[in-house]
Amino acid sequence: MVIGVTMINVMPGSEKATYVEIKKMKNVRDIYHVFGEFDFVVIIEAGSLSELNKTVDEIRSIESVIKTQTVVGAEI
Repeated sequence: MVIGVTMINVMPGSEKATYVEIKKMKNVRDIYHVFGEFDFVVIIEAGSLSELNKTVDEIRSIESVIKTQTVVGAEI
């Protein structure tokens, strides 16, 4: 199992619609609207690094997403 934490910036005014779209994605376990450098923190849980990357690519493909930054960890 691979865990990813993706921080996301979105276009102003698109927070609610972006939240709803990300929330329904397959590997997304939690999403938090945060204040500071990023708009959202998303916890992704996937079976492999490849699967996690596909989820991050799906997030990046959302028109309102401006920037993402992901850190990856694995359970030991």
